[in-house]
Amino acid sequence: MAKKGLVLVCIIHLLLVSCEKEPDDGTIKIKTPDWSEATHGNDTPPDYSVVFMEAKVLKFEIIITADDWTKMQTDLTANIKTGNPPPPIDPLWEPVWVPCSFRFNGKEWYKVGIRYKGNSSLKETVNKNIKKYSFKLDFDEFEDVYPAIKNQRFYGFKQLNMENGFSDLSLMREKVTTDLFRESGIPAARTAFCEVWIDFGQGLKYFGLYTLIEEVDDTVIKTQFTEGGNLYKPEGPAATFAAGTFNTSKMDKKTNLETLNYSDVQALYNTINSGLRTSNPEAWKVELNKIFDILHFLKWLAINTVIQNWDTYGKMSHNYYLYNNPETGKLTWIPWDNNESLNPGKQGGALSLSLSEVSNGWPLIRFLLNDPILMTQYNNYMRQFTTSFFGYSKMSQTFDTHASLIRNYAMSELPGFTFLTSPSAFNPAVEGLKRHVQSRQNAVNLYLGN
Repeated sequence: MAKKGLVLVCIIHLLLVSCEKEPDDGTIKIKTPDWSEATHGNDTPPDYSVVFMEAKVLKFEIIITADDWTKMQTDLTANIKTGNPPPPIDPLWEPVWVPCSFRFNGKEWYKVGIRYKGNSSLKETVNKNIKKYSFKLDFDEFEDVYPAIKNQRFYGFKQLNMENGFSDLSLMREKVTTDLFRESGIPAARTAFCEVWIDFGQGLKYFGLYTLIEEVDDTVIKTQFTEGGNLYKPEGPAATFAAGTFNTSKMDKKTNLETLNYSDVQALYNTINSGLRTSNPEAWKVELNKIFDILHFLKWLAINTVIQNWDTYGKMSHNYYLYNNPETGKLTWIPWDNNESLNPGKQGGALSLSLSEVSNGWPLIRFLLNDPILMTQYNNYMRQFTTSFFGYSKMSQTFDTHASLIRNYAMSELPGFTFLTSPSAFNPAVEGLKRHVQSRQNAVNLYLGN
């Protein structure tokens, strides 16, 4: 009887110490065993030194129940059809979220939301019957169902993305490009390499080497800007800002969702297409610069064109954010999804350095570069980037450093879980990046008359 009483006391004690009162709302929250403020809490700043390490490949283990994995696969099959070419995805479809156990460095994060991500890349992954999908993680997606994980974070991060390296045999284009943008003064998401292992009811399986990418509306605007402004992710024709295309439903507002005020992006559309552009070009530039960071955009455009990055504005109407920076009151360009960068491109190839072929259907390029002064500034940014940040020796060292870090992980990817045609395809892809840099330097020198 005494032993039973002791056991009962121990159980009561464990329940008490595992509960604590939340000071903000008075609710009782049962903390999970591995929970600490530094690793799981919401009051800790994002720890980039842990989550976005430069000299280490992180190892993530993800456990999804067999039923939830089947739920994900059923949803995928219902919404993505195979074919040649595969039919388009319903733009209103968002992949289903399921809970998973997420493990890292001997700690566990509980009931973490996980879903597939991507559009054309996801479609092609399915079409090729490759299981190395891209994923999005949300660490408190299921907090309403599981109150114990309320405001759960991963070292200060709420959401993260794991990109599969689609169409990139080097598996480093996304990281190299976002690093180049930030080095050059263009805010962009942080990235890191990670190996991903998933157990969906059959034991842990190696899904391959991924690029971990910071979420723009989570921590990028918190750490690289002043918070509080409207953030948009334009998609489809509206993302071109061409005449007749404006549509608030395609602006995909990410912040300040309590208001339906789109006046800032509406003003950008109205001004870029204003008759003032032809009647009084100088006054038009002044008005445009009040609401849109023109020089910032031209710098991004110069960098993007030098490196060749075809899957974005000027060719494709997606893959960027606009943030109304409270410090300037101007909509500011944030690049996104750069896995197709550092190569001549598909579907007609990347844009020329002069951008002379770009039509009025892409007014943020065409109308700005029609102005001789702004065209000169664009060329100056191109020269500055090539000279200071995109030199052959510097970039070759960067490629070699990354290759040394990830080679074994990339070449260990398994058939059905890799885009590599064979393990031996990795090294030539790295050398191809070096040749690309040299080729682009030569092209820029010829274009600028250096």
